Amino acid sequence: MGRFGDRLFRGASLGASLVIIAIVVFVGVFLLWMAIPSLAADQVNFLTSREWQVGDSGNLRFGIAGLLWTTVLSSVVAMLIAVPISVGVALFITQYAPRRLAGPLAFVVNLLAAVPSIVFGLWGIIELAPRMQPISSFLEDSLGWIPLFRSGVSAGGTVLVASVVLAIMIIPIVTAISKDVFEQTPADQLEAALALGATRWEKIRMTVLPYGRSGVISASMLGLGRALGETIAVMIILSMPAPGDPFNPSVLAGGETFASKIANNAQEFDTPEKTGAYIAAGLVLFVVTFCVNAVARLIADRGRANP
Repeated sequence: MGRFGDRLFRGASLGASLVIIAIVVFVGVFLLWMAIPSLAADQVNFLTSREWQVGDSGNLRFGIAGLLWTTVLSSVVAMLIAVPISVGVALFITQYAPRRLAGPLAFVVNLLAAVPSIVFGLWGIIELAPRMQPISSFLEDSLGWIPLFRSGVSAGGTVLVASVVLAIMIIPIVTAISKDVFEQTPADQLEAALALGATRWEKIRMTVLPYGRSGVISASMLGLGRALGETIAVMIILSMPAPGDPFNPSVLAGGETFASKIANNAQEFDTPEKTGAYIAAGLVLFVVTFCVNAVARLIADRGRANP
């Protein structure tokens, strides 16, 4: 019975793994199959053009340069905000907070993950955007000579506001995983650091952070994947540029991400050519997300191999 149970469990695990691989392969093949005809008919460079004219099936002109920039910029800014906060909260919960406070604090952070993204979007555009207007004005006045802080839209639907909301949305993911990793720091390493006379911060710097480095990186990449694919909140917040507007790389400008572009124009999926154009954009998002997770796995594996 024991050996039979082992074989049964091994077969079930293998089957589940193959199902996951098959789903990923199927999604990739489906996107590629649907996108190829439209990509072949595209009259502009798909990777470098910002044009998006898919109304005439005989003259498709679509490119993802603007979508890629807004998607990556908003996600990177969100990570720059979220990761330090998340690591700090995880360290406070595991290393500094008394047990009576650590539990409720971790519970409240986890509750953030249960808030629907549409609520974050409405809160971001109604409450957060007006309150961030002074910050945007300060950045524009002080650092406006840098393209990244060039004057953008006067309304609140900027990439910066979207990034702050994305940061709040991914903080629970990064915090929860970082907290779990920090809690698993071997007790003998902690005791050895204390025996050497290390302070609490020195103990954290010498043992907790090195031990949890790969876990924090993996958590950050998971958060980045969430930020890259977030749709509803970003769609509500970002102001869409008018057709023909010049490219503005600023975080104080509006824009569209891959996900918001597809969601905003779902009603245009009335011909295979139009649908293929949007699926091609989705294919790029799929590849970017896949590469991010692959890099995260590689970094995490190297971290475990070289603690």
